[in-house]
Amino acid sequence: MEPSRDISRLIEIMAALRAPGTGCPWDVEQTFSTIAPYTIEEAYEVADAIARNDLDNLREEAGDLLLQVVYHARMAEEIDEFDFGDVVEAITGKMIRRHPHVFGDDKARSAGMAKGMWEKIKAEEKAEKRAARLARGLDPEDHGQGFLDSVPVALPALTRALKLQEKAARVGFDWNEAAPILDKIEEEIGELREALAGGDTAAIKDEFGDVLFAFVNLGRHLKLDSEAALSGTNEKFRSRFHHVEQALEASGSSLDEATLEEMEALWQQAKARKSGS
Repeated sequence: MEPSRDISRLIEIMAALRAPGTGCPWDVEQTFSTIAPYTIEEAYEVADAIARNDLDNLREEAGDLLLQVVYHARMAEEIDEFDFGDVVEAITGKMIRRHPHVFGDDKARSAGMAKGMWEKIKAEEKAEKRAARLARGLDPEDHGQGFLDSVPVALPALTRALKLQEKAARVGFDWNEAAPILDKIEEEIGELREALAGGDTAAIKDEFGDVLFAFVNLGRHLKLDSEAALSGTNEKFRSRFHHVEQALEASGSSLDEATLEEMEALWQQAKARKSGS
């Protein structure tokens, strides 16, 4: 079998890998649940390639992510649920439906995307999904019964916190401004201090989560994405620590040999270099 630019070749490869008896034993035994973590991982690797502006790597990682879609579609086809063509049809249909100002008739295109149209289209889609599930004898609510249950559980925790808060805010459950949230953060920190004093591990975990949730809420009101802000801080920490590592190596020392005081001095040096640049 030869490589190809045609998506059908990738579908053929996946079918061969999943074929009982002749396929790859590892691929054959996988399920939706076991593959899901790899799907998430590949999405992060795509984002990482973009962040590094490495387009060669992005091409490779985009292929790995595409493989995940083909993988899930193949497993669904094996149980007569849907195939890759159904996936493509569903997303093309959604894009056309959600952009009447681009793909609609002359009247729709000339009018542009009217205010509230996006919400109207999504509401219609939700009603269609509900009707389809009822027709199949399934629970009409595929994400539970609650208003917030449509926010995916598998999202990174900071991102999910933001999405939950944004959705609750749509019905007025929100602070009017950022300032009171600072008071809430101080309140939550006080409760964390009490939990620490009590030594209750479960309570400490719970209160620590409340502090993080409140900080995400503050970031939302400041128009900041907590995930992006923390990502920047992570890279800043990595860069400064790398400076400490390099400085120690240049002096004939190492991270294992250095004292905390020596590393702290070099850390401050790294901070000063950044602020002075």
